[in-house]
Amino acid sequence: MGSAVQLIELGAIILALGLLGAVSVRFSISPIPLYLIAGLAFGSGGILPLGASEDFVSVGAEVGVILLLFTLGLEYTADELVGTLRTSAPVGLADLALNAAPGAIVALLLGWGPVAAFAMAGVTYVTSSGITAKVIGDLGWLGNRETPAVLSVLVFEDLAMAAYLPILTALLAGAGLIGGATALAVAAATIVAILFVALRHGTLVERFVTSPSEEVLLLKVLGLTLLVAGIAQQLQVSAAVGAFLVGIALSGPLAHTAQKLLTPLRDLFAAVFFVFFGLHTNPSDLPPVLGIAAILAVTGILTKTATGWLAARRAKIGPTGRLRAGAALVPRGEFNIVIAGLAVNAGTNTRLGPLAAAYVLILAVAGPLIARGAEPLATRLRKRRALHPTPQTDEDVPLPTAPTAKPT
Repeated sequence: MGSAVQLIELGAIILALGLLGAVSVRFSISPIPLYLIAGLAFGSGGILPLGASEDFVSVGAEVGVILLLFTLGLEYTADELVGTLRTSAPVGLADLALNAAPGAIVALLLGWGPVAAFAMAGVTYVTSSGITAKVIGDLGWLGNRETPAVLSVLVFEDLAMAAYLPILTALLAGAGLIGGATALAVAAATIVAILFVALRHGTLVERFVTSPSEEVLLLKVLGLTLLVAGIAQQLQVSAAVGAFLVGIALSGPLAHTAQKLLTPLRDLFAAVFFVFFGLHTNPSDLPPVLGIAAILAVTGILTKTATGWLAARRAKIGPTGRLRAGAALVPRGEFNIVIAGLAVNAGTNTRLGPLAAAYVLILAVAGPLIARGAEPLATRLRKRRALHPTPQTDEDVPLPTAPTAKPT
């Protein structure tokens, strides 16, 4: 009987996602806000809570984020990643300062203490890699010249999270300086090991997974990605970082084939992720903290726009590309909720969870809409620039030959 209820719920969820996707296509909007609102309506405290399929949806949500980051990694080579990280360090540090400060300041002003302030700094700092990856793909921005700059910021943030999460966990557990340093050392060693394999032994990874059978290739690539992501997460490193680096290790025709095979799975589980986020947000907890969340959200829009603008400007992209880069970085999502969940479970402050949920929900819905509006605003800027010419910079137009797979 329980299994029948699970099948009914799963069928209803997937069918509803299909109908919402059809609505988004009909009106040329991103489906992400619709998925989030649907999850909010049918989650804890919603109109019709769904409980029987919760475990599947939870695992599916994790798989969705992993596949989103893996397919992003397929777009770039290991050398491109290292070069980008070297040049993006100043932007990454500016991003950290601009976006972590508001959360920490609000927590201190509310009297929540330094540990809660450290947690809130993480909540307001990191962009949702999953939502941003989905937005970039939906809007056809993968070939744009500003996209590598956006991805460099995302990678820097994910690597920063690999250092931040062990320290936060140690602080919440009261482990002190030694415990935090130990956890950080384990996380750093894991990242270095995965990156070393991706850089120096990518061909061995390709030989291991390659196969003339698409079925075998799909199983090998999916299994390897989930395995590395799980090991990374077990060692207090982001599963998204592990998945991204696996994608980096693959190149050439193999990367193109893997992307083609995994795209349908990625789209399915990514939609499940966005619904899962809404399912675990109780609408009744949101009104008391909406005011503070709205202030933080507006601040977050401005600071992330500034980050994207700076990143694209350093890459010598024109104003319209800078605007698109800033808009792409606005959404918050998976990491932010994980951080808030760790803090709430440790008993830091009961209001931190609802505040983080409201903040993330606002930006998870507003982010794709802002990105959708970036193009019309960019068109206005181009027209104004045509009427009032200024010295030219590199044009922020799509690359003339945007490859569908990385070169060998």
